[in-house]
Amino acid sequence: MKNSDPVEQTEDTVEKIEIPQPTGVFAEPWSMKKLFGLLAVFGPAAIVASASIGAGETIVVVSAGAWAGYGLLWLVLLSCVVKGVFVTYLLGRYTAVSGEHVGHRLVRLPGPRGWLLLTILIMEMIGAPLAWVPIAKPCGDLFHYFLDGMPKSIPEPVWENLFTCAFIGLALALSLRLSFERLEKQQLIICGILVTGTIIGTLMVRPDFGKALVGSVSVGQLPEPPPWTPDDAVKNPLLTMATAFAYVGGSVLGYIVYANWVGLHRWGMTSHKNLSAIREYAFSRNKIDYLPEGREHVARLRKITAPLRWDVGMGAIVLFIVTGAFMISGAAVLYPLETKFKGWSLLTEQAHVWSNIHASLVWVYYICIIAALWGTLQALPEIYARVSQEFLQAVWPNREWDYNKIQRLICGYLFITTAIIIWSNVPFHILTQIAGFLIANLAIAMMMLAALYLNFKLPSVYRTRPPMLVGAVVSAGILIVFAGISGWGLFAKLFGHG
Repeated sequence: MKNSDPVEQTEDTVEKIEIPQPTGVFAEPWSMKKLFGLLAVFGPAAIVASASIGAGETIVVVSAGAWAGYGLLWLVLLSCVVKGVFVTYLLGRYTAVSGEHVGHRLVRLPGPRGWLLLTILIMEMIGAPLAWVPIAKPCGDLFHYFLDGMPKSIPEPVWENLFTCAFIGLALALSLRLSFERLEKQQLIICGILVTGTIIGTLMVRPDFGKALVGSVSVGQLPEPPPWTPDDAVKNPLLTMATAFAYVGGSVLGYIVYANWVGLHRWGMTSHKNLSAIREYAFSRNKIDYLPEGREHVARLRKITAPLRWDVGMGAIVLFIVTGAFMISGAAVLYPLETKFKGWSLLTEQAHVWSNIHASLVWVYYICIIAALWGTLQALPEIYARVSQEFLQAVWPNREWDYNKIQRLICGYLFITTAIIIWSNVPFHILTQIAGFLIANLAIAMMMLAALYLNFKLPSVYRTRPPMLVGAVVSAGILIVFAGISGWGLFAKLFGHG
């Protein structure tokens, strides 16, 4: 079949494009060399995983393990499967199969132009500063703990706030100098540190793996709260559960940007030599009518989208290992000691507990914590700017949207808003519950429904296979349920009913 530029076709007819041939390791027969080559594709999902391993894993999940023991491990597993597998895969797959940005198709949803895209961006910009403070403020306390010799004339909370602002400012400033390629390499290193460190730390505390297994499969069960359970978790158990579910896996833009990164890696149809023309043509049409539907072409496209499947799978495994290890550590170490977290000394209190077991554990803990939180803050400006540029271009295509300018504006906004929240001393649980509802539970549920819509916009032969579709539909239902629980619980709490 002759390869053609789709935009040169008439309005009524279009010649089908040629699906690119598999190249490199994906064109080779199965072998150990091919297996290692497939493992080497791990990249975009590593950024998604490391960017999401922030306050959720290091604080929310650990503190949940401190009072719930192993009983909420099913929540971690469920969140990793729903978001780390189905949400990530469906959004990335649409771009890999069609070659089109997800925002350029979703802008055509019924209603005002781009209403979903703008809603998602507004929700993220409201929720992002609320999510950054629970990541950074415990770090401020941790650095104050390291530098114990600071002048006593200045109160300790002031030092903690100053260190927190400096930590955020440094992360934002350095993020402006990171290219996508350098960021990806950095996050791969961070993923390696996290997986290695958390496995070592978990094995050293000798957890009860039998109870961990039972807790992983006890879906829907809420453990009986012991006496040391935080008051807010006792008063609002379902909201606490929904917030923990939200914080496993990060915010909505982390999943949307994955589809953009698929294009940067040129997986699937994004490797086509006429990609710009294909995207221009697709953006002008309500129907995706340029993909050839012959069996040979469908099989070829499945082969060139294989990197996506491997990348998503490895990212979900990393997310579950690290998150599960933090909760298991909380259950094995902090639960027997009846640890009750107070204030912002969340990281230093954990360190004191680890030091009582073995001195070397403290440094394993510190390395994992700092790597996790730094990786999160470094990756987020890239995520925010890249999705914002894509969405704004889709809504207003005739305007110029410069990526670097958008990134600088977002960094400035984040620094100012986080500083205001830091010095306002808003309680930790309020910040995490609002952020978890807005940019995780509700926003991700909306995007999962959008991902299902995108799947059905593809020609029938290119839609995801039935088992994956069933899993995606079930995942959408789970996300809607948790969004409802989170929203209702937060409303009841803020308005005096919970």
